[in-house]
Amino acid sequence: MDRFIGKRLDGRYEINELVGAGGMASVYKAYDIIDERVVAIKILKEEFVANDEFRRRFKNESKAIAVLSHPNIVRVFDVSFGDVLQYIVMEYCDGITLKDYLKQKSVIDWEEAAYFTVQVLKALEHAHEKGIVHRDIKPQNIILLKDGTIKVTDFGIARFSRSEQRTITDKAIGSVHYISPEQARGDNTDGKSDIYSVGVMLYEMTTGRLPFQADSAVSVAIMQLQNEPEKPTEINSSIPKGLEQIILLAMQKEACDRYPTAFDMLKDIEEIRRNPYVTFDHNYRINYSGGMNVNPNSDIEYNVNDYQDSDIDMPKKSNTVKVLAIIAALFVLAMGGLLFYFLNDSTDKTFNCPDFIGKTLEEIQSDSKYEGYQFSVEYGKQEGYKNNEVYNQKPSAGTKMKSTSKIVLLVNKIDPIKLSDYKKMSYDEAKSALEELGLKVKKVTKNDDDIAENCVIKSSPAANKTVNKGDTVTLYVSIGPEKFQETVPDVTGLYYKDAVSTLRNKGFEVDYENNWTYDSSFSYGYVISQSPTGNSNASSGDTVKIYISKGSYTTKAKTTKPVESQSAEVSQTVENSEE
Repeated sequence: MDRFIGKRLDGRYEINELVGAGGMASVYKAYDIIDERVVAIKILKEEFVANDEFRRRFKNESKAIAVLSHPNIVRVFDVSFGDVLQYIVMEYCDGITLKDYLKQKSVIDWEEAAYFTVQVLKALEHAHEKGIVHRDIKPQNIILLKDGTIKVTDFGIARFSRSEQRTITDKAIGSVHYISPEQARGDNTDGKSDIYSVGVMLYEMTTGRLPFQADSAVSVAIMQLQNEPEKPTEINSSIPKGLEQIILLAMQKEACDRYPTAFDMLKDIEEIRRNPYVTFDHNYRINYSGGMNVNPNSDIEYNVNDYQDSDIDMPKKSNTVKVLAIIAALFVLAMGGLLFYFLNDSTDKTFNCPDFIGKTLEEIQSDSKYEGYQFSVEYGKQEGYKNNEVYNQKPSAGTKMKSTSKIVLLVNKIDPIKLSDYKKMSYDEAKSALEELGLKVKKVTKNDDDIAENCVIKSSPAANKTVNKGDTVTLYVSIGPEKFQETVPDVTGLYYKDAVSTLRNKGFEVDYENNWTYDSSFSYGYVISQSPTGNSNASSGDTVKIYISKGSYTTKAKTTKPVESQSAEVSQTVENSEE
């Protein structure tokens, strides 16, 4: 059993269980009996306590993250640097790592991935402003809470001593997939190294794959230096073009070609969340010097060379890596020259602007012949056009333009209409209400045992769903219970009570009370005729009318219509006594 579990640190922190272990430290779930809250405690492993270099780094890093205060960064409550025990008390986050979430989902919907990334960038923006670079951004260090909140943790706590030999090992492969090229080379790093790692993480979330994969950590690191990733949209076509541009800009090999700050990347992602069809012209970002705002008066001990990747034993620029870096640089320069030539050559070419009016954004986005066009989308309202349909464009169709020019699409945006519940409402009332909202109505009739005839059973789309003006809403209208064809019994000649009973047993309604007439051919109370006639077909529930004899006209009875409670014999007795 772990020696700390069940113990109380400094008479305050009761350690309950081990929740994680890294290269330098172990993390425990504990209870703070003074502030009465659950906390996480990271304790430096015993074998490193006597090492001055590890102790210095542990203390330096704990001081650094202690100055961070942001809702998307795990908070630090307390630190202790004793001779025997060194630990950091942090906020306890009840959730799972983003890595575990990725294993469950494989591919994350781009909108959800963008939502997570926004939170990570906000955390990094705050850290970079304080002069702190994470250098180990990866899904394993991102905690996802149950409410969707992201918490960034492990701000460089697990570092390796410079006195040790640094080599990339297979144990490091969990991190080597996310490190920037400058980290792979062993160069100095800044906030743009974190931006590269965020780009890799966003790539993985939206495609379900890592951009670079190989059998060894060393091979992956070399790919980070030399290879270009496959375009995300070639793996997952549902990724917006603009989001792909964001990912690839964040993952530029040279730090100066990436987003200058986390805030710049954050702005573009917020834009793509508002308008998935927006694209970006990132040429202006190239050769940006960028850089963080590091406060020179800060009392935090900060040394760029101290912050190597937490899980990777990196070489301090071995000769092999230096040679590879030089080759990679020459390759980049050569490709850059070719790219510059083709770009300059293409800018002189012109073409006629296509006609986009009447097309929907989805049609334009999915049409391969428009790939590479620079679009800007503006929303408005225009009668006569459907939702998401282009009603105007700048420049107009047929205008001569350069391939690098931007086309502005004015897109019709119709406010959605929330449907009410029309169930049991009469069809005419429901139809009138829908037409007043600018909707079309389609009527479908069907049998229903519970809903009255000509009343609405349901609508499609259903109640509380949203539709757009001009859409069609189908109303399902009741025509009453389902009726079956039955053979009408022949009740002519039967006593009227027997006739009524026979017809009702077959499911028919009977009309007889006002159909009494004199007829000498039939005795009093017997059925003379019926409609429909006997042995004909009628629907169940239909009414059968029967005509009943009042006897001979010459021998009128005092009672022209028998009371229901009287028997046939009593009625006949009355007639006989009058005769």
